[in-house]
Amino acid sequence: MIPLLVQPLTHAAFAPYGQVIDVAGAPSQIINQGMCARHSDLASLDVRGGCLGISLFDAQPRALPYVIDMVERHPNGTQAFLPIQVHSYLVVVADDLDGTPHGLRAFLASAAQGINLKRGVWHGVLSPLKQQSLFAVIDRIPADANLEEFRLPEKYVITGYCQVVCSV
Repeated sequence: MIPLLVQPLTHAAFAPYGQVIDVAGAPSQIINQGMCARHSDLASLDVRGGCLGISLFDAQPRALPYVIDMVERHPNGTQAFLPIQVHSYLVVVADDLDGTPHGLRAFLASAAQGINLKRGVWHGVLSPLKQQSLFAVIDRIPADANLEEFRLPEKYVITGYCQVVCSV
């Protein structure tokens, strides 16, 4: 098995795969009689055909060591995950090399971070840590197939992670 190191989820590191959805930076506007900061347009939603929908995913936690043997992608639409319950989760992504995943990367998302995967990005399955977690998911509700799965020829394993930036 190939060890996969987990790094903190940052806007810069995740940019090739999509957007981090959080309240970093100044709000775009203050609303509701000055009692609410609005952070607008945090993710680019992109779909071919079909329509956008909001779903709830109720995901079981992953235990360590966590073995990754499959990734998937959605060629016809972005997919945004917004945690509803306060728990951290793993985000596994990969580059595309001639139609196959290449160079897996793993990120630790805090409970205050959502993600929006670009259309066609290879990614692992929803992977909350420690506790069952509920996510709001905004993605393409397909009238046709919008899922490609790829079984990895070699398995990857995550044996641990840090809650803060740490050196190895």
